[in-house]
Amino acid sequence: MRKINIRYIALIAAMAAFTSCEDMFGGYLDKQPSNELTEEETFGSWTNTEQFHFDTYNFLRAGACRINSSWMDSATDLGHTSYSYAGTRVSFNIGNYYASGAANELTDTWEHYYRGIRKCNMLLEHIDAVPKSADDTKEAYERLLKIYKAEARFFRAYFHWELFLRYGPVPIIKETLDPDGDLISIGKERPTVKEFVQDFVLEELIGNAGCMSDLLTLDEVRADLENLGGRITQPVALALANRIQLYMASPMYNYQTGITWNDVIDSAEKFIKTYGPNGTSSYSLYNVSPDVPSLNYQNAILTTATEQGKNPEIIFWRNSVPAGWNDIVNDTPVGEGGNGGLCPSQNLVDMYDMIDGTSPFAEYDETGAPVYEDNGSGVPSPKVATGSRYNEANPCSSRDPRLSASVLYNGSTWGDGVIDVIKGHRDNPLGNANSTPTGYYLRKYMPESILTNNHSGTGYRNWIFIRYAEILLNYAEALCETGRLDEALETIQPIRNRVGLTLDLKTRTDLKTQDQVRNFIRKERTVELAFEDHRAWDVRRWNVAEKSLGRDIYGMEVTQENGKLKYTRKVVANRVFETKMYFYPIPEAEVWKSGIKNNPGW
Repeated sequence: MRKINIRYIALIAAMAAFTSCEDMFGGYLDKQPSNELTEEETFGSWTNTEQFHFDTYNFLRAGACRINSSWMDSATDLGHTSYSYAGTRVSFNIGNYYASGAANELTDTWEHYYRGIRKCNMLLEHIDAVPKSADDTKEAYERLLKIYKAEARFFRAYFHWELFLRYGPVPIIKETLDPDGDLISIGKERPTVKEFVQDFVLEELIGNAGCMSDLLTLDEVRADLENLGGRITQPVALALANRIQLYMASPMYNYQTGITWNDVIDSAEKFIKTYGPNGTSSYSLYNVSPDVPSLNYQNAILTTATEQGKNPEIIFWRNSVPAGWNDIVNDTPVGEGGNGGLCPSQNLVDMYDMIDGTSPFAEYDETGAPVYEDNGSGVPSPKVATGSRYNEANPCSSRDPRLSASVLYNGSTWGDGVIDVIKGHRDNPLGNANSTPTGYYLRKYMPESILTNNHSGTGYRNWIFIRYAEILLNYAEALCETGRLDEALETIQPIRNRVGLTLDLKTRTDLKTQDQVRNFIRKERTVELAFEDHRAWDVRRWNVAEKSLGRDIYGMEVTQENGKLKYTRKVVANRVFETKMYFYPIPEAEVWKSGIKNNPGW
């Protein structure tokens, strides 16, 4: 008799089981299950069926150290991992998309999400026949039945979408595959982009017969955060659909579906009007620290929906227990006893505006980065804007507060100490292979509370998939692309206001043409969503990945001469990106078994 695995764990405990930075998700399928039940036993009991369904939440993958102790953003121009064995360094950064060191992203993703899809299909095929619990009323049973089926449909659509990001349109699976047979041999027919995204994924989410209307309402979740925090809701479905529409309207995919920039505008406006800041239980930008603007941004990431603040910004997130030292040690400065880890690049630091809301540099390109030019030093640098207060001798001073909330730079206070990356000093000692190669360390997603009492503290760092700021950024980008430049800048303004950048963007003389506003919005999106797993996909959908992901990674070397600090730009790494790398290669084993057509160039 065929058996399936099931864990008797509550939803929150299930989500908490995989918070290790060393192995954020990957070991789940390899772990010995606590119980094994037959299919009949699983779907013969409402309690068993619930636990089987809740376990689907474990297929949500957090981003911190996901790729063999490295982040996806260290495969972009935003950062570089300090240690040489990091998954991104042995794969993406050198153009080796078959590297075993990054298999958990490049190849394991395929089977991971198809297993999740199988789980969803099993529930949908069996749950209608599961007898209700004796403790439930008929009304409660019928409501739960709708919710679980809707959640399964959401996850099935979301898992397909995650596959699409990496491999393009792949076979759509809407029935259970046999795990003892060819579980990952899912056929060789590949749908068109329209058939995959518009006709299936988006229909499943927000179509007339989609899952959205049967999901938990926001009011239901807010009324019982202790038990329902982190569950999929109606606004989550709409927010995900808005992101997907944004991708389909972008240069990489436009005209492959019927989705336009106006569709992105319509869904963003629907989200803002239905779930925006005007309601009593709605989403808004986290903005509770007017006296310390950087805390608004920092706590938007680190304050979870179940804590005291009931963070109104987080829409779709992965619920986890508080993290401890072992969860952040890989990305902590070496002077604190950490391994260095994800080190932000000078490329990213150069994208932040000045504290007065003006641009430090004269020109930005289509990737959102400053235009670099040779100044005779051998390392390109951006041209400083006329009248700017930017100071290359102290490059992080007087900058956008989001910089200090995201990046630890020389002189930053963190925990009880001060970051010192002067060559040969505490956080950049000679001979330590894990010292920052860029001159910076990561602050975002790194709770300082963990450092207390000799690293015995804890802090929340729940992974965020979608937050309200992204909806505004999606909306602004679509407005810009339809020529509504002033409205686009007005939409961006609140994101900057909440960190103290209150200069009216419409008054800036460098934001008058569509190209200028487009590049600015791309820069703003990169800064706001840095290290949240967006950059790798954004530059692909903008069709600028060759320029962004193939450019050199810059850093800043800090030395001390005659009692004064000297900042010198340097090249940290040369990156490789070819056109074929817009999509991953389909795993070779799957190509051999099924004969599915691989992506171009692989």
